[in-house]
Amino acid sequence: MRPVRKTKDRFQTLTLLACGETHYPSSPDRARLEAFTNLHRRRRYWVQFDCPEFTSLCPVTKQPDFGHIAIRYVPDQLCLESKSLKLYLFSFRNHSVFHEEVVNRILDDLVKAVRPRQAQVKGVFNPRGGIAIMVEAAYPS
Repeated sequence: MRPVRKTKDRFQTLTLLACGETHYPSSPDRARLEAFTNLHRRRRYWVQFDCPEFTSLCPVTKQPDFGHIAIRYVPDQLCLESKSLKLYLFSFRNHSVFHEEVVNRILDDLVKAVRPRQAQVKGVFNPRGGIAIMVEAAYPS
């Protein structure tokens, strides 16, 4: 059996989770995704995050856009910490961006943060002008 690192060592990079106060980043550029060591990296398994209350702004009209973001990935060395993801997704609230850009940005930032074996991000956005938009992006492409 493989020895498990002491909790203190294993989670020392999780500054947002350990913080007593919650600071909401003002934009995705100011947000950071944090990760922890995957203890089951020999096993191939999926992790899924379901975010039904996503909000961003239309870059043209500045009106709010509402959507549902689903993130799935197969971890390799690292796993994504959920509080950092919550704060990261919240940072889009006052960010002007098209739906296609949101989904691809989330995927790019996820890949940069945890370097998964595989990942998928799906955005289902509420209708505006009678048209609903669904965007899916995958890694590797």
